Formats: sequence, C-alpha cells, structure tokens
Amino acid sequence: MKNYLDFEKEIKALEEEVDGLKSPFGSEGISEVDTNKIKITQQEINQKLKDIYSNLDSWQKTQVARHEDRPKASYYIKKIFSQFTLLSGDRYFGDDKSVTAGFGLIENKSVLIIGQEKGEDLNSRIERNFGMMSPEGYRKCIRLMKLADRFNIPVISFIDTPGAYPGIGAEQRGQASAIANSIECCMSLTVPNISIIIGEGGSGGAIALASSNKVIMLENSIYSVISPEGCASILWRDPKKSLQAAEAMKLTAKDLLQLGIIDEVISEPLGGAHRDSESIAEDIKHSKLKNLKSFENFSREEVYDHRKAKFLQIGRERGFNQSSNMGDKGLSYKETNYHKIRSHLDKNKIVYIGVGLILIVGLVSIIY
Repeated sequence: MKNYLDFEKEIKALEEEVDGLKSPFGSEGISEVDTNKIKITQQEINQKLKDIYSNLDSWQKTQVARHEDRPKASYYIKKIFSQFTLLSGDRYFGDDKSVTAGFGLIENKSVLIIGQEKGEDLNSRIERNFGMMSPEGYRKCIRLMKLADRFNIPVISFIDTPGAYPGIGAEQRGQASAIANSIECCMSLTVPNISIIIGEGGSGGAIALASSNKVIMLENSIYSVISPEGCASILWRDPKKSLQAAEAMKLTAKDLLQLGIIDEVISEPLGGAHRDSESIAEDIKHSKLKNLKSFENFSREEVYDHRKAKFLQIGRERGFNQSSNMGDKGLSYKETNYHKIRSHLDKNKIVYIGVGLILIVGLVSIIY
C-alpha cells in the first residue's frame, strides 16, 4: 500500500483510477482493459508529479525527506555493496540497532559502511528507535572508524536521523560526549570519509557522522540544527509556523549547496526517491565511486588537510591556505586584496583620521 503526502491528493486519485482501469473485473463483470485510457492517465500523473515536485517549498521537502516509503540505509547497503559484514557493539555497554555498521566492497574496493536506520514498519521502527542513536551507537561507529583508519579503508556514511536520542538513559551514559568524540574521530581520520544525507539530517545526531571530506545530499533530503517544528515552537511558540521556519532555516539541499555547507546534490527520480529506488541507488553508487576516485592520489596527510580546510572555510569569505610556518597541519588565512586594504585601514585609522582633520582645517582656513 502506497503512502501519500497532503499535497499529493490529486496524484493519489489518478493512481487509484489507473489501478481500477488495470483490473479486468468491472462493476458489470469481466471487461476489456482500456490500455489507451491507462496510458493517457499515466501521462497525466507524470505531468502532475513534475508540476508538484519542481515547485516544492522547504516544508514540503521536509515531508518528502520523512516519507514512510523513502528507501532506508539498509536498502542502499544491500543494493550498492557486496560481501557486507555486520559488526555490532561498542565494547562498553551494548549494541545500538539505530545504526548499521560493517565492512563491505564497492567495485571490489574495501570500505567501512555506516548507516543510520529508521526502520521499515512499526515494529522495526521501535527496534531502531526511529533512527535516533544512543551513546553506544556513536561509540560503535568510533571503534569501527578507528579500525578503518588503521587499515587505510575509506568510510562511507548514510545519514538519516531526526537527531540523537534525548532520553534520560542516553544522557546518563554520556550522549553529549559520545557525539563530540564521534565528530572528533571523523575530523581526525586520515582516510577519505564520504557522507550522504538520504532523508533527515537532524542536528548533532547527523553531524556526528557527517564531518566528512565530502557531504552529499539527495535532492529532497534536509540537513538542519533543529526540526522546523522545534524552531517554530521556540521562535514563535507556534509549531504551526513550520513552513515559515523551514524557509528561514535554509535546510534544503539546494540552499545548503549555495551556502557551501555541502559538496554535491544528487537529483531524485520524478516524484521522489521512493518512486524509483533502483535508479536512485545506482546514482548514489556512481557518486560514491566518483568521490572515492577523487582521493586516490591524495596522501593520508592531504586527506586530513582537505577535510580540515573544508570545514574551516565554511562561513568565511577568505578560506585558508597551507603554510609550512604553522605547526597545526599548516593552515593559515588566505586574504583577498579587499581584506588586506581593510586590515591596513583598521590598523592605521588614527593616522588617517588625523590627516583628514588637518586637511579639513586647512580647507576651512583657505576659504575664510
């Protein structure tokens, strides 16, 4: 049974009409299937999908990112990788079912695969805690990332979480420190680390695994520090203003690419990833291989420097250069001519103010 979003009501009606036309059993018994009518209706459905999905607002994209039928990490792992070996446990407390992790092959190349998993139905969603990771989940990922780094194996992460689990038990077991340690581990890797946001990328729960050399998003996925409902509740004390919050937060793939937060956007099939999961899995595989290949000639130190420079550059106009004079992996400011002039003026503003006053006094005395 297909699930439809609020803005897909017309599509639902048309698809139900097509299902009725495909059935040879009408109200008057057996009847011929009208293939021409089915073809026309299907074309109408495709046009409706194109019209709707090419004009989605930020809140509608949030709804698509959370769609029940959207492919999960487990699906992509099965379709993209071979010889996947599941590994469990953090060696401290236990295992966290909300994250799947293990080693596998992509085109005969060994990789560590990490996937946040929401679950497919009610029972699996409860078991997976709706994709909200606990401290033991992050510690499991840290353990495996360090193992991958030791054996020079790249890391590939699938991000899909509303956020880290905020329960009392998780806090007692050190949720905040587990997230911080996971971010630190991601940033310190000397192997390529590539993350893709396939649904929701919620807050620290997502960035704990998305502190990567390359951050990729599917077209209708989202990435934000808080949910639109949470933002609306805090700012306006009204969760109904989710649309307004979503627009202000710039949480879509298009917005984040323009802001330089992410590196690539993968287009989704017409109507979203859930309407053609085979196609989107193939596109993700192609993107992963392309990005892994881009690091083939990098030394391990260059991989580390690339990641660090990428994150230091976010939100800055200048960015950073490598400098042999600096001990911290050789990163220094890269100043534009504008910033050099501005810096010079700031340092010598008293001199320029004094010269300006002298000129003004001189002009006044000449005039009078």
